[in-house]
Amino acid sequence: MTLRKRLPGFMPCKRRDVDMTEDNITRHIISFAIPLLIGNIFQQLYNTVDTWVVGNYVNNQAYSAVGTVGPIVNMLIGFFMGLSSGAGVVISQYYGAHQPDKVKQTVHTALLMTLILGAIFTVLGIAMIPVMLNLINMPENVQGEATTYLTIYFAGILGLMFYNIGAGILRAVGDSQRPFYFLVVSAVINIVLDLVFVLVINMGVAGVALATIIAQGTSAVLIIITLLRTSACIKLIPKELKIHWDMLKKIFTVGIPAAVQMAITAFSNIFVQSYINHFGEFCMSGWTTYAKVDQLLFLPMQSISLASTTFVGQNLGRNQPERARQGVRTSLLLALAATAILTVPVMIFAKPIVTFFNADPQVVEYGTLLLQWLSPFYLLCCFNQIYSGALRGAGNSRAPMIIMLSSFVLFRQVYLFIMAQVCNEILPIAMSYPAGWLVCTIATTVYYHKVQLSKTRLVEDHPQAD
Repeated sequence: MTLRKRLPGFMPCKRRDVDMTEDNITRHIISFAIPLLIGNIFQQLYNTVDTWVVGNYVNNQAYSAVGTVGPIVNMLIGFFMGLSSGAGVVISQYYGAHQPDKVKQTVHTALLMTLILGAIFTVLGIAMIPVMLNLINMPENVQGEATTYLTIYFAGILGLMFYNIGAGILRAVGDSQRPFYFLVVSAVINIVLDLVFVLVINMGVAGVALATIIAQGTSAVLIIITLLRTSACIKLIPKELKIHWDMLKKIFTVGIPAAVQMAITAFSNIFVQSYINHFGEFCMSGWTTYAKVDQLLFLPMQSISLASTTFVGQNLGRNQPERARQGVRTSLLLALAATAILTVPVMIFAKPIVTFFNADPQVVEYGTLLLQWLSPFYLLCCFNQIYSGALRGAGNSRAPMIIMLSSFVLFRQVYLFIMAQVCNEILPIAMSYPAGWLVCTIATTVYYHKVQLSKTRLVEDHPQAD
């Protein structure tokens, strides 16, 4: 008799859920990560189309505006995604421990939390725009376009938040397929609307922003419908939406450190952007193109890192620490291989890649320089991404927070200040990223091997069947 038959209260979600506490480890990691990776590629695709349309059919000021406001957006979004990761870890551990009632309480707490935070972030995001643009030294000729884009984006931020929390809930129980399908739908909608709003209606930056929030809203609606229609364990029942304070405390235990880390790291990138903006509009545009490729290079390791978080959470919930560690080793090897395969063509074809986004000779010169010099160092990030994801799956997000803030904020800002005084050239300034990655990788690797996934007590003791 299987464990599920001996536990009648444990109701899977239409067999889209995946119990990662049994069977082949590599297959679980790959089958979880691939839909997530492809979905994220589609998400980057429509973000890339935003940039491509603006760069080729609006003007260079609009291109710089859309491309350089990323740190501002990422500060609020990063805080929420860090907080929502806490919900995913709690759900995955309770799911691995086969406690469906606790899963249900966590789901409803997380969704109501998202609704409340969505209202706050909408107001806060719009109110912060002038201050943030001043912090990144946004040139006056670009500020108008940037303000338009950010105002529309933050007005529709609730859709992005609901998609992310809903996708996190599905992934926590091993379902990475449906979030992928919804991202594909969202990407198609965004691309079509980009072309209509910009090329046909001539709305410029406002059209790109409007297309983005409509697409994000669509993916959020699809996620909510899925949670309403699914069976048991993670099913959304509107009348049962309430804050379960014990579950909220557990979500915050993991989520707050991750949220603080992501928000402060994004905030520190605002200052990095201010150093880049010092070199002028063409350098800003070259950096914008580099940033688009940067997001692509991070996707495989981030997807595998999320797989390792779910895998570790479920297996530690089932009291299988050695299997959890095996999953982390497998994840690291897969991330290194995938990243190496991507970086080689990026270095070889750097110039054509930059030209695709913006053919201005000065933009191409800056973008090519950045891609060729920074790309090899992405292998370093595999270690800190995978080990941090594993530690969060174990309920330990405080250590990754401290390490990443020390590396990406404190060390990087000191490095930038010194370099600006010594030479004040673009390449040494840009190398602040690899320098921070190196420090973070060393510290994270040492810490991970020291603690060996000691589990935070997020789930109550639960008798496990043999």
